[in-house]
Amino acid sequence: MTELPSLTSVGSLGLQVNSGPQSSPEEVPTACSRPRHSLGILHASYSVSHQVGPWWDFTSCRQQWDRQILKDVSLYIESGQILCILGSSGSGKTTLLDAMSGRLRRTGTFLGEVFMNGRLLHRDQFQDCFSYVQQSDTLLSNLTVRETLRYAALLAVRRCSPGFLQKKVDAVMVELSLSHVADRLIGNYNLGGISNGERRRVSIAAQLLQDPKVMLFDEPTTGLDCMTANQIVVLLAELARRNRIVIITIHQPRSELFQLFDKIAILSYGELVFCGTPVEMLDFFNGCNYPCPEHSNPFDFYMDLTSVDTQSKEREMETYKRVQMIESAYKESAIYHKTLENIERAKHLKTLSTVPFKTKDSPGALSKLGVLLRTLGLYPEVARFGYFSAALLAPHLIGEFLSLVLLGMVQNPNVVNSMVALLSIAGIVVGSGLIRNTEEMSLPFKILSYFTFQKYCSEILIVNEFYGQNFICGSSNGSVTTNPMCAFTQGIQFIERTCPGATSRFTTNFLILYAFIPVLVILGIVVFKVRDHLISR
Repeated sequence: MTELPSLTSVGSLGLQVNSGPQSSPEEVPTACSRPRHSLGILHASYSVSHQVGPWWDFTSCRQQWDRQILKDVSLYIESGQILCILGSSGSGKTTLLDAMSGRLRRTGTFLGEVFMNGRLLHRDQFQDCFSYVQQSDTLLSNLTVRETLRYAALLAVRRCSPGFLQKKVDAVMVELSLSHVADRLIGNYNLGGISNGERRRVSIAAQLLQDPKVMLFDEPTTGLDCMTANQIVVLLAELARRNRIVIITIHQPRSELFQLFDKIAILSYGELVFCGTPVEMLDFFNGCNYPCPEHSNPFDFYMDLTSVDTQSKEREMETYKRVQMIESAYKESAIYHKTLENIERAKHLKTLSTVPFKTKDSPGALSKLGVLLRTLGLYPEVARFGYFSAALLAPHLIGEFLSLVLLGMVQNPNVVNSMVALLSIAGIVVGSGLIRNTEEMSLPFKILSYFTFQKYCSEILIVNEFYGQNFICGSSNGSVTTNPMCAFTQGIQFIERTCPGATSRFTTNFLILYAFIPVLVILGIVVFKVRDHLISR
């Protein structure tokens, strides 16, 4: 077989196709070079089974409906390369990523092997080795970019000084060009914030904090415009060049991106139709008598070529036979056999480095709990968390006993639920000062607030969360009074404005709050005794 050229063009589009790194697994890294890693997926298959009928129908319950989602998929990729997985909806792209990252549901059956540097990975090791960025961004809108990454680092990295942690966050922001929006809120559709492309970069940056060598991305360009999507793919290609393995699924890439991918895989109905370099792709389909027409996007052309058209039965059979023919040609090609040989060769090499696990020295459960409390805006101390939990436990118990008291009077549970809900809402309005400060209420409402447990609970929570807090807002060259959000610079100011004297009543409020429980218990016993007496008469 003649050696393929490193560059070629597609029609008159003038697309320069990079054939990617040409190093073989036999290469031994020198002392000055970084260790290379390899990932091999060998004969991966995944199927799910469902019962045909409901569990109470014994006849149909015994019958099962099986579906093959992945069928005999084999891939090989090395560090410094980016692999693009193409395929129509339902072709198995996301399932393949889930299989590699250990996110498959236990209800299905996964067959096949995943090798990292020639070493077989067990299923419980997948998530420790691969970093996975989902299609949708799950970020807190009330945090800034810097805060988001700092909290993500605290949840992932252990035993490091604050200075080291800050340097790590700053380095990741520089790597993903997020420094200019470091102090802006993530935001959402209602609050504004950073753009969708920057939000996607933050999701990628959160995964980079664990220094993964293998990164998986599920549809990273979803919801982005053409230019932003192009920038994200270019960014991922740059991440791959920094000694990482990057695998992405993509739906409809632009033709300019054809030259960025080192390898391209095409899935159709769970079967691997092709996987190789862009140069090999052009030659392979030319050999199958399907050359890419001039002035056409090769991605669109090959996607249409390997998709099954279900608009009519005749069209479905015709396109399915064509896909099967291409898939059989690929399994018989030298490209596929070369993939299998690379996987087997890597298994017997002793020069490859060990499995590049992510940072496994993660914080303990208590440390993670403290980080989550800070993320939610709560005061990150054990004692304060205890007060917070105790203050929330009491209203729950009070609501339960209040329902029992009302059930002794009204024997309709639906009516009791409605009454408890109305009493709780009225207590919040009158006692907590949510709508109006209790000190500014009229005398009848002020007196009524002392009979609501919400008054004491809200005062406990306000003191617990705001006492000792200092707030920094506004700019150094401006006055903080010009910003209505900066009316308070200290937590004690907010406490005295909302509920004056609450700091001196902290213990008293706890005693009164928990006094509601025995009072309601006694009242419930009396109510049920009276009801039994009336029924007996």
